Amino acid sequence: MLIGVTAGIQQSQNTFGGYGQGAEGYAKRYGAGFADFLTSTYIGGAILPSLLKQDPRYFYKGTGSKRSRALYAMANSVICKGDNGRWQPGYSAIFGSIIAGSISNAYYPPNDRGASLVFENAAIGIGITAAANLFQEFVVKKLTPNLPKHDPADATTGTP
Repeated sequence: MLIGVTAGIQQSQNTFGGYGQGAEGYAKRYGAGFADFLTSTYIGGAILPSLLKQDPRYFYKGTGSKRSRALYAMANSVICKGDNGRWQPGYSAIFGSIIAGSISNAYYPPNDRGASLVFENAAIGIGITAAANLFQEFVVKKLTPNLPKHDPADATTGTP
């Protein structure tokens, strides 16, 4: 859904004008956004976390003020837990977004390619991750009320 909204905003502002307007232009923007999402997910959510020993999952907070929970959710787009269980910079997500942005130079219009495209797409990818984390923090728990009471991310309880 966020990819479609992003493509719609780009369409309305004629961002990436080489794609044109109309349904074809929107479809190209959507396809490029989807390709960005897939490459970022595979690289930043699977390949790099394995190499860098990081856990790309979002861990539900669920307690505290709405503000603290929102800040926690957004921060989790650039921080993560390492395999040692400690919080650390989310190098896998950040570099995954940058690598995906670099790959996007292959399929965006020639006039729009370059370093600015790389960092714009990386920022959009990190922003989409923050939005997805907010969705998980505030909406998903309400949709799945029969979850166990223990925190699966808490290694001190000895439960899986």
